[in-house]
Amino acid sequence: MKIAVASSENEVAGHFGYCESFFIFRGEDGRITKQEELPNPGHRPGFLPKYLHDLGVNVIISGGMGQNAIRLFEEQGIIVITGVTGSPKEAAEKFLNESLPLTAEPCRKD
Repeated sequence: MKIAVASSENEVAGHFGYCESFFIFRGEDGRITKQEELPNPGHRPGFLPKYLHDLGVNVIISGGMGQNAIRLFEEQGIIVITGVTGSPKEAAEKFLNESLPLTAEPCRKD
């Protein structure tokens, strides 16, 4: 299982597309076995879902995400979880331990 967490300033990013980096966690048997940080290659419409899919990511965790991005991730077979705060590692650990609420609510534009 590979979990990507959108991150800015070592916290879960408020919006995945504008994050500084992605922490990629490999999880097995409820624990993290590997961790790496990759810089965000840039926000271009439709790019990040395929990019993360090509890295083998199964789950994306973020503070927020637009409806179109959610749809594109789901089309790639990637589970989307939004509304998350805190540290990226803690978010990944909670997902692996099934204690992270599985919500995928889109950001609301004012």
